[in-house]
Amino acid sequence: MECDDGHGRSVSLKRKSPDNGDNLLFNSFSLDDLNEDLFERILSWLPTSTFFRLTSVCKRWKSVAASSSFKLACSRVPSRDPWFFMVAPNLNQSVIFDSAERTWKRLNHPSLLHEESNRSCMPVASSGGLICYRKLSGNFIVSNPVTGSCSELPSLHFAPQHQPLNAIVMSTTSKDQLSFKIVLVFGELPNLMFKVYNSISGCWEDETAMRRKVDDNSMEYDSTDDNVVYFLSKAGTVVASNMQRSPSKQYSSVITKKDGKEFVHFLSSSGTVVACNLTCKCFFEYPRLLPVFSEYSIDVVECNGEMLVVLLSEFLETATLRVWKYDEANRGWHQIAAMPAANSHEWFGKKADINCVGAANQIFICLNSPELCTYVLCDLETNNWVELPNCCINGQVIDFMSAFSFEPRIEASV
Repeated sequence: MECDDGHGRSVSLKRKSPDNGDNLLFNSFSLDDLNEDLFERILSWLPTSTFFRLTSVCKRWKSVAASSSFKLACSRVPSRDPWFFMVAPNLNQSVIFDSAERTWKRLNHPSLLHEESNRSCMPVASSGGLICYRKLSGNFIVSNPVTGSCSELPSLHFAPQHQPLNAIVMSTTSKDQLSFKIVLVFGELPNLMFKVYNSISGCWEDETAMRRKVDDNSMEYDSTDDNVVYFLSKAGTVVASNMQRSPSKQYSSVITKKDGKEFVHFLSSSGTVVACNLTCKCFFEYPRLLPVFSEYSIDVVECNGEMLVVLLSEFLETATLRVWKYDEANRGWHQIAAMPAANSHEWFGKKADINCVGAANQIFICLNSPELCTYVLCDLETNNWVELPNCCINGQVIDFMSAFSFEPRIEASV
């Protein structure tokens, strides 16, 4: 068989058959024949874990790993399967769960965090390919866990002293991974304010006060009114646990966008979900999921741009773990996922604390109690709940308090 090679020349191709032993003749082809641009674009689609091995293949692959054009090619990959950065009682190690390969991995701990003054840094937020740490002094360090690059932000100074810190949230510009901002929410309800760090300007902006939203069309429910009690529907029956927080998740919060407006959602000290509209400089509280005096463990997550609530409660001598979404049309909470009762029952009476993080359509849940430590990955599309294997380092099982989700991107800049 003959075909044209695009330059007016005929190329003969012979197919091997069992009876004549002829060979199939093709012009030989390898990755080395590709020009540099196409070569880098192909490699950029490999799983991020393979990037660590590029330097050991050959000189050309090693040069790609250090190429700025390769990082640019990586930035054009729309999304990567999330990694979950694990927080252990010993903060001086970096362990991640790779959701693509379903394996635990150790990363090199960022060098800046090895310094004596930074050894007690606690991860508090994440976005894109970055993790944000908070120092004991209250200042922040931002790191790319994959490359180990770090940058300490300017000192945080603002006039109102001794204001309680409610939320720390981070967001990145998904298109370039080169800019990010950190939002802090301070104050006691109803006197809230927020402050923003913008990496483009490289400085903290002035704090901004927020007003309580009380118009007739808002979702506002006054949490100070003890006569107003909100119950779950029959599908999501009530009660039990403890509102304790892992130190790394005490500022648990998420940021979402809707109709061009940015919202920061966090948990108040009483367990209600507070939404801060940064664009309109106002806030409101969602109705309670549980009665005022109930005990439970609760966390907020962001999945596919929406705020969801994960709730561990007890009822009729069994524990339930459920995921809820607020239905604005009906002004109430709607259950969207629930762990099978056979899986959640073992947590009954354990006084467990849940610390959760969302990534696309997944929720990673760390469950801790004095008796057990478990990690569960929930797929919201299939309502599939998978308990992950233990993480063993040097033959020892490591327990984690919480996790932060990030996309493993070598191009994410600090």
